[in-house]
Amino acid sequence: QVQLVESGGGLVQTGGSLRLSCAASGSIFRINAMGWYRQAPGKQRELVATIIGGGSTNYLDSVKGRFTISRDNAKNTVYLQMNSLKPEDTAVYYCNVNVDTLGRRGQNSWGQGTQVTVSS
Repeated sequence: QVQLVESGGGLVQTGGSLRLSCAASGSIFRINAMGWYRQAPGKQRELVATIIGGGSTNYLDSVKGRFTISRDNAKNTVYLQMNSLKPEDTAVYYCNVNVDTLGRRGQNSWGQGTQVTVSS
């Protein structure tokens, strides 16, 4: 069983910054990938950024140069630093991790979601 706790969402003006955090806990043997998704009202959930085991990162084109994903392996925590925020970044942001636990490989887990609202 893997638990994810997200924090850091909120209301910010256009051009502002926010930092999201997601801490994973449980019987984690290895973290394969960590990432952030978002879902705006009436839209499908989309991948924002991922960081895989070796440290490679991948970003949605519209956030490249503005968002940075990072992780703290000692804390099993992934971060999303969001700068130069735009109204179109408004969404619920979900943390996602893929881990190997002591009894299962490739377990995929989701956080509860955190609201990010960017006012114009």
